[in-house]
Amino acid sequence: MAVLDRIRTPGTTGGTAAKGVGLGLLLAAVATVVWSGSFVTSRGLHDSVPPVQAAFWRWIVALVAVAPLALRETWRQRALIRRHLGFLTLASLLGVTAYNTLVNQAGLDTPAGTMGMIMAASPVVMAVYERLGGRRLGVLRVIGMVVACAGVLLLVSKGSLSPGLSAGAFWMIAAALCFGSYSALLRRRPAGLGGLALLFTTFVLGALMLAPVYGVSLAVQGGFEARPGTVGPLLYVGFFSSAIAFFAWNKAISLIGAARAGVVYYLQPLCVALLSYAVLGERTGPFQILCMVLILGGVVLGAAGGGAGRRRLRS
Repeated sequence: MAVLDRIRTPGTTGGTAAKGVGLGLLLAAVATVVWSGSFVTSRGLHDSVPPVQAAFWRWIVALVAVAPLALRETWRQRALIRRHLGFLTLASLLGVTAYNTLVNQAGLDTPAGTMGMIMAASPVVMAVYERLGGRRLGVLRVIGMVVACAGVLLLVSKGSLSPGLSAGAFWMIAAALCFGSYSALLRRRPAGLGGLALLFTTFVLGALMLAPVYGVSLAVQGGFEARPGTVGPLLYVGFFSSAIAFFAWNKAISLIGAARAGVVYYLQPLCVALLSYAVLGERTGPFQILCMVLILGGVVLGAAGGGAGRRRLRS
């Protein structure tokens, strides 16, 4: 109904609505491409920075990056933040604390290309939540999700009918569930809460929840050596993959919804495969290419279904 209300509001043209959809798709694509690089950095740091420590410093860098822009808005909306602290804590746990830590953990023994393909399952979680909320997805979009999921399952099982999940695959499936749940949760973002205030608050809460585990990691595993090969990737995931990508993704969901943004997210396996080959020298064989074809085929079908849904709304 909210979409229909916006379309039928006097003075709101179809061109304006189309621009909003176009901007949302563009922002979702920016976040997807930038996040693809984070899978490569997670894999690249697997033998030099413990997963929890990599996650903790990612969010510290992100906080430093967004603080100059977000502090004033966050302070102005402090009463609203206190009222919705439960929502913000859950969003932080799913999207900040758990998601990135699980990705880093998977990177210990899982190629970056495989990580990216398994993460393609997360938009299915987004769409399921939206369907439970009463939103119709359309036949083509559902078929697209099924096809893409088939590609992910084929990849995880390595073609076997009785797959045994590796530890890395298990961590990545858990990460996909966390990220899909986080994205769906954003549709319930408190009215009036600014994008920068949301970003800064979730980063603070996520880093605070990681701090005790970070302390345990330091005591048990020791710290890591600060050198260009470790600091550079952490700066990338902190500034680009966190501050910029999360802002773009959150804005995209506010414009086009989690399910439609999730269709764009299906392009991530291709981006990760190209980056992992260029940076890490990971090769993609015929089996992985078959899985990627299925996943990208699901993208095409899902995008077609989204377009059909928009035409029905306008009619």
